[in-house]
Amino acid sequence: MAEDIERKAKVSWHGSIKEGNGKVSLGSGLLTDAPITWASRYTTDKGTNPEELLGAAHAACFAMSLSNLLTQKEYSIHHINVEAAVYITSTVPRSITHIKLMVRAKVDDLEADMLQTQAEEAKANCPLSKALASVPIELEAILE
Repeated sequence: MAEDIERKAKVSWHGSIKEGNGKVSLGSGLLTDAPITWASRYTTDKGTNPEELLGAAHAACFAMSLSNLLTQKEYSIHHINVEAAVYITSTVPRSITHIKLMVRAKVDDLEADMLQTQAEEAKANCPLSKALASVPIELEAILE
């Protein structure tokens, strides 16, 4: 039986929710001590936030899933660019209301309707989309 692959991230938080601050690091070491604060989450202050990190992870997962599907069909991929927007309520109790994935792809001999079909399949089957199944996920796919 295959063994699960473990990926880690850690956060250190100090102080109250509004006046406190924290740092987030990835187990890979590629992101170390990135600042997080209440203000970076709910206003435009510098620093990252959980929704931004979730969006980055979802965009990466989706792009890889779409690339895999197109590769299996032997398409030649020039690029797949994905932007993820994660929307959170501005009032308490907070919740993520929806996610929008916007993909732009340049793929040889691919028709726009096939891109849409494959993008929908990637959205349905990438592990992060599955984990986020309780949140509506919109998809916009544009062939370049």
